[in-house]
Amino acid sequence: MSDDTLSRRTFVAATAAAMAGTAGCVAGSSEESGGGAGGADSPTATATATATGTETHDDDGHGDDGHQEDTHSDEETESSHDDGGSSDHGHGVPEEPSASATVNLVTADGGYHFDPHVVWIEEGATVTFHNESGSHSATAYAPANDKPRRIPEGGTAFDTGLLTESGAEREVTLDTPGVYDYYCTPHEGVGMIATVVVGKPDPHDAAGLSEPQSSLPSGAREKIHGLNETVNEMLGHTH
Repeated sequence: MSDDTLSRRTFVAATAAAMAGTAGCVAGSSEESGGGAGGADSPTATATATATGTETHDDDGHGDDGHQEDTHSDEETESSHDDGGSSDHGHGVPEEPSASATVNLVTADGGYHFDPHVVWIEEGATVTFHNESGSHSATAYAPANDKPRRIPEGGTAFDTGLLTESGAEREVTLDTPGVYDYYCTPHEGVGMIATVVVGKPDPHDAAGLSEPQSSLPSGAREKIHGLNETVNEMLGHTH
């Protein structure tokens, strides 16, 4: 036998042995990893399943400590702050003129308002302005008070002055029928405005029911729009 023949046989044998060893390593690796039929899950698979379960649990609104998080919808948050116009002050609408009226001047919960926002009195009746809390005035919209006119021609341009003590009062008697818009001098800009209706005026001729003048603060204009709607409805002027 030649040397070349021996060399070729030696090479073939060595190659076959190497291939057999490689196959054994692959098989052993598959068995060790549990990849065979009926084998246990690999550590990687188990970790993935556990992580997936944790993520699903968190998506259900639970924190790391396993307790459900306290969440509220925007609708619930808004409803907790919005009284929907049903608060106690200023929303009652009189049905007929009265012989007298009292209006409270109030600071409450960081806001300022007249309570009620609208009163309706007979001609020659008296309105008592009672300072319940804070510092306020009741001042008619009139040129005499350096404001555009929102009271009837010939009507009283009343001004209580600034009332600073709780319980302080001023009385105003109004003889001329019409719609009188008035404001609080320190708080006009935030909409502390109200209306006195005297007698049974014609809504078409009422200065107090005209569009708010552009020279007034935006908060005042917005409030006057709302008062106009209320008074028009009260007087049966809904068109």
